[in-house]
Amino acid sequence: MGNLADDSGTDVEIYRRALTPDTIHIVTRSNAPEELLALLDSLGLERKTETTAGPVYVWHQTPAGLSEKDQKQLATRAVLPMLIAAYDVNIDPEVYDVATWAQAMAEHRARQAKTREGRVPAVAPPGPLASPPRTR
Repeated sequence: MGNLADDSGTDVEIYRRALTPDTIHIVTRSNAPEELLALLDSLGLERKTETTAGPVYVWHQTPAGLSEKDQKQLATRAVLPMLIAAYDVNIDPEVYDVATWAQAMAEHRARQAKTREGRVPAVAPPGPLASPPRTR
């Protein structure tokens, strides 16, 4: 069993495996921090583990019973929080949903704008710049 994230040099790889075509597979690098795994848990992805004589394999996948469209939407929505947390993420175009990405970005920008509106500047903004003195 190989690790696509390790092989690709990324933190997270999102794709559909031939052996499990009814779910989307999300694999993290072998030494992924618990914070990344917990983030994936919090995004609605199911954590799976397999213990072998050697390493313990950990991955996430979309929950069973979701439609293909719902799986793609869940996987696509998971990308933005990981990018914001500075993880290197690769999502296979076959499981990427453009409309869901656009919606997630619009929601993120709206939250950012609302946060900025709620902030009060600590220092009053400077007034207009005075005209420079004229020399002859």
